[in-house]
Amino acid sequence: MVKEASQITCTISILETSDLHGSMLPIQYANNQANEVGLTKIAALIASERSLHQEVIVIDNGDLIQGTPLAYHHARLDNEPMDPMVLGLNYLGYDAAVVGNHEFNYGLDVLRKAVKESEFPWLCATILDAQSGEPFLGKPYMIKQFENGIRVGILGLTTPYIPNWENPVHIEGLRFVDAVEAAKTWVKVLKEQEQVDVVVVSYHGGFERDLTTGEPTEPLTGENQGYQLCMEVDGIDVLLTGHQHRSLAGIQVNGVIVVQPGTTGVTLGKVQLELSLVEGKWQIDAKTSELLSVVGTEADKKLIELVSPYEAKTQEWLDQPIGKLTGDMRVKDPMQIRLKDNALIEFINRVQMDLSGALISNTALFDNVSPGFPADITMRDIVSNYIYPNTLKVIRISGQDIKDALEQSAEYFELTSTGDVQVSSKFKEPKPQHFNYDMWEGITYKLNISRPIGSRVVQLDYEGKPLNLEASFDVVMNNYRAAGGGNYAMFQNKPVIKDIPTDVAELLAGYIMERGTIEATLNQNWEVIWD
Repeated sequence: MVKEASQITCTISILETSDLHGSMLPIQYANNQANEVGLTKIAALIASERSLHQEVIVIDNGDLIQGTPLAYHHARLDNEPMDPMVLGLNYLGYDAAVVGNHEFNYGLDVLRKAVKESEFPWLCATILDAQSGEPFLGKPYMIKQFENGIRVGILGLTTPYIPNWENPVHIEGLRFVDAVEAAKTWVKVLKEQEQVDVVVVSYHGGFERDLTTGEPTEPLTGENQGYQLCMEVDGIDVLLTGHQHRSLAGIQVNGVIVVQPGTTGVTLGKVQLELSLVEGKWQIDAKTSELLSVVGTEADKKLIELVSPYEAKTQEWLDQPIGKLTGDMRVKDPMQIRLKDNALIEFINRVQMDLSGALISNTALFDNVSPGFPADITMRDIVSNYIYPNTLKVIRISGQDIKDALEQSAEYFELTSTGDVQVSSKFKEPKPQHFNYDMWEGITYKLNISRPIGSRVVQLDYEGKPLNLEASFDVVMNNYRAAGGGNYAMFQNKPVIKDIPTDVAELLAGYIMERGTIEATLNQNWEVIWD
């Protein structure tokens, strides 16, 4: 705070992490090679900002405790000590955290334990206790008051779309409300009752519309309401966002400064506010946002030391031998994996079918860094390929639902002007969605991507005959897809024939260990073609 020409001014820096997804150390767990990510590198940026500015607020915007083998091992196998990601936020003196959708992946007990261990409040105004109607973690917002008297209200919002993905057991007793409606209620409280000078909304959700034109960029399901928040809720000064894993800064929407810092700690989001005291009231004179990259920063040695006991246990678990493989299940080219039947995807589908009893299965290659399986398989190989804590469900759907789902997956591809295949913009923007392209076993099909969208399924057979679109079929898939995740609306609210509540990574590991050796097989039941 400085005083010049009798005017009192102040600079406030608001720092945001979002979608860290368990990323603590600057490594890739598939091979332990160095990687420019993680909270230990973010720590150096936070320390630097605190050395430059007196008034600093640090917020985590959600999807904190899930996503890496470190996070998985703690949640599933070693849940006694403090959550390692919470330990990191405590050490760095975070002011608040917001609940993300992936916070529920391990169940409410794991989430409540993490909240209890936190030396900061978890904010969420959109998830209520179904019985009392109160915010389920108690605090929808917090007030940060600085020595100069400036009061900053911080409201936490979480996308209410969670019931469309999450295992119902993990969200039992909770009610999810619209983010815009919640914001209207609580921003008014912050302005009128709490008399705050600045309103910050930290929203675990992203933008449903183009930030310049306002045109929809995705189906308007209510999953992402960032644009709507900026346009319809009066009084918001700063909107911190996440969930979409986008890198956004330097943008204002309807006068609201916005930021989104990617994923896994590649950048730290920074909003800077310039305020002045005018006639006894603080007013915002200027606001900017930027992304601070961790590239080249040195990881915090003290934080590395604090998490080293967790990491040692995780590495020991990852190196545990599972079994052997004959044949080839390596991923050399992710696009080729998605164009024609391959041994890795066939194996995962066959395990799902074997364990569930279903005769039809689908799964995805979740990202473009999945390495596939080597000849000697360890737990590291399992979790490097099956990266989500999904479980399995068998749902009863129609032949038409299967065809509709294949048509939706076929939209993953587009042809360039020179006739080459590439990922369509729909599956690349606003974030990569490789996990929403499914490959099937138990049916025979061809997708011709030269055809118009909606009519690309040119062959669809079951047991040697054209699939009966009016018949019913029991299909096994992960719980995210079975709930309609990825906008697969044809799967929503279908009868659940069987629920297998064990993580798929554990199922795959158990399947391999039981057999000792697995074999790469290929029945060539599907392919993508073009003219």
